[in-house]
Amino acid sequence: MRRFLVRQIVSFAYLLESSPRYQRVKRFFNDLLNNDDYPYKKYFDLFMIFVILSSVSILVIDVHEHVAYWLDFYDLYIVTWIFIVEYLLRLWVHSDVHKVIIAHYEESEFFEKPFSFWKIFKQVAQEKWAYITSPAAIIDLIAILPSYREIRVLRVFVLFRAFKMLRYSRSLLQFFDILRSKKVELYTLLTLLSFFTLTASIMIYVFEGNGSNPGITNLFDAVYWALVTITTVGYGDISPVTTEGRAVAMLVILTGIGAISFLTSIIVSAFSEKLPEIKETRVMNQIAKKRDLNLICGYGKIGQLVAKKLRENRRHFLVIESDPQKVQKAELDGCDVLMADATKSDTLLKLKLSENVRSVICVTHDDIINVFITINARSLCSDVEIIARCSDKSVSKKLRMAGANHVIMPEEIAGMLGSVYIGQPVAFEALQAIITQKRTARIDEVEIKLGSFLDGAKVGDFDFTANKLVLLALLKRFDSTDRKSHYVVFNPPDDTPLKAGDILVIMGYSVSIADFKGRLEQSVRYKK
Repeated sequence: MRRFLVRQIVSFAYLLESSPRYQRVKRFFNDLLNNDDYPYKKYFDLFMIFVILSSVSILVIDVHEHVAYWLDFYDLYIVTWIFIVEYLLRLWVHSDVHKVIIAHYEESEFFEKPFSFWKIFKQVAQEKWAYITSPAAIIDLIAILPSYREIRVLRVFVLFRAFKMLRYSRSLLQFFDILRSKKVELYTLLTLLSFFTLTASIMIYVFEGNGSNPGITNLFDAVYWALVTITTVGYGDISPVTTEGRAVAMLVILTGIGAISFLTSIIVSAFSEKLPEIKETRVMNQIAKKRDLNLICGYGKIGQLVAKKLRENRRHFLVIESDPQKVQKAELDGCDVLMADATKSDTLLKLKLSENVRSVICVTHDDIINVFITINARSLCSDVEIIARCSDKSVSKKLRMAGANHVIMPEEIAGMLGSVYIGQPVAFEALQAIITQKRTARIDEVEIKLGSFLDGAKVGDFDFTANKLVLLALLKRFDSTDRKSHYVVFNPPDDTPLKAGDILVIMGYSVSIADFKGRLEQSVRYKK
């Protein structure tokens, strides 16, 4: 009988271990309850906060007047069962019982020892008990008790339902994490305050508890006075009347002021130390909501120009910089900035490079750092667009070998422009006007959308000249499924066919380009 029972239990444990459905369901509930990165957890948290607030409101109103029947039913049955189910789910996902059974069974088979139910029960009980006795689980359990209205004293535990919100509010959890980082200092301060409060209580009781002060008739009154005084609250309901009592009060007041100053410095220093981490968390939460993100690695002069242009074009971007001064500069400029080292894989992995990032722009002042960033980004994602800056031609080759799609050499570009200025000053001014967008003239690229009026047309079907535009080039793809492989046709003839995915390189005034883009977009919407 015992062998049959062991065989059935072990078989069931292996069944759960090999069941994709069971693993999927348990992973779903674990993510929903505990994984802050899970996209649906925030909706669950909002739902639980609503349930908690509505339940607390009902129980508070019920203190003086009886609530409607449907509210009573909602609080007694729906809310209570939600709390119970949540508690049981958390207890379930805390540990895997079937894994404990499998581990003990395989150990007993390997060492040829008898299979012990007691060891399994003991280990499972210890793991579950560790969760049951955790502060969060205790609050969850006590929060269920106010629902049993017949026991009136249990209504005091209604406050624990409010404490449940600590689990669902990231800001509150973050605040307590900050305080936890200074727990040694806070424990020291609490010990000192307890000692001074107890000492002051005994002293005031000795001096004025003999009947000279009608407000102090027992030791509890003395402790109450000392606590109110040392926290600088000072209700004034109890005041010392003797010279000795007033001297004690002066010492307690000075001690209280010092303790509050010490407490303030502890909290301020804790927030100062955690401020970079808080900022990083805030930035990561904002970035997680965005797609087609452009990473600017380095915030020097070129990085600032790139950020400015991306902001003007309303593109999502994130600055990654390790220099604190440049990080501060980026924050003052209104950029989302992450203080981190882009050469490390962990930095790009946190940003989910393969999912959220459209391009990586390496514009640090050091060519070697740009090479390392390029290698790092390319090793993590083969599809991301990488644009790198360098000053040395030999490094340019290394950047391309490392995986950079485009390499920009600012010094070489400046030299070419300088030579144009010396030989052709008028052409230089025209080129400079286009690049700097003076008089609103600029060069832009426009992708032909599927279903637009240019999809399936020819170049000659649209009069660019009449619309104050110049068609400089046409980028056509080798493969319609590959967005990066293309060839360029300069000054394309009128009979050149156009199709969705082709990119037009046009020059003109900003208003003309904006009008052209608007007409192209409207034609797509009209056909839809």
